[in-house]
Amino acid sequence: MYVAPSVVAEAQRVLWAFLRDHLRSAGMAGLPEILDEALPHHEAWLDPRLVLAQTCGFPFVKHLKGSVRLVATPVYEAPGCSGADMCSFIVARERGAPTDLAACRGLRTAINETGSNSGYNLLRAAIAPHAGGRAFFADILETGGHLASIEAVRNGQADLAAIDCITYDLLRRHAPEEIEGLVILTETPRGPNLPFITRLSASDHEIALLRAALKAAIAAPELGGVRQTLGLKEVVVLHESAYDILLAHEQAAIAAGYPDLR
Repeated sequence: MYVAPSVVAEAQRVLWAFLRDHLRSAGMAGLPEILDEALPHHEAWLDPRLVLAQTCGFPFVKHLKGSVRLVATPVYEAPGCSGADMCSFIVARERGAPTDLAACRGLRTAINETGSNSGYNLLRAAIAPHAGGRAFFADILETGGHLASIEAVRNGQADLAAIDCITYDLLRRHAPEEIEGLVILTETPRGPNLPFITRLSASDHEIALLRAALKAAIAAPELGGVRQTLGLKEVVVLHESAYDILLAHEQAAIAAGYPDLR
């Protein structure tokens, strides 16, 4: 799910090459040589051939549970992260930025997509206490991705957006020009980081091999630069129920009379 800027995409390729070789040495067959970077992620998640993918936590808990297997959850070293949890940063243009969330009523927001946790669900959770059960935003622009949402805010098409704190940190460290002129207004409520998943038909033995390979990648000295690029410092195994907090955020917004971001 984290593939930009290009230095991050290359680090992901190196990480997969390590995982592939480690899994092969452990006896796993049928592994692809390279990452499939063309298949849309919504299709990859439910592909019966899936070896390993990363998914957004909201579609995982809302639609994918029972159709895929949870492998592990990454832990990132980035502002906004705490252990295996993350938040989104609500960003606006620095010049003329609202003083707080309440002052954002009547503005325009950009979202990546309505199924997103970081760009939609957590933003809704942050806005619901201020909405009073009424429409809050003047307009909502669906951009298709965090980078496009950031650009929409920078160029004035939108006034604010919620950006995954890990995405924001990757840009801050590797492409700071992409967030130039933006300011963080506040953080959203929190939830677990984006999980690694595999196909439902994967055996317990395969799950164990995948977890061992991820743990080996965290410890491998030769991947030190890759981990630093990605901000990846650990992987942990959470119970699926750890992601229920993301549904709780949705239910709290519904209870507050704000079922949809509007």
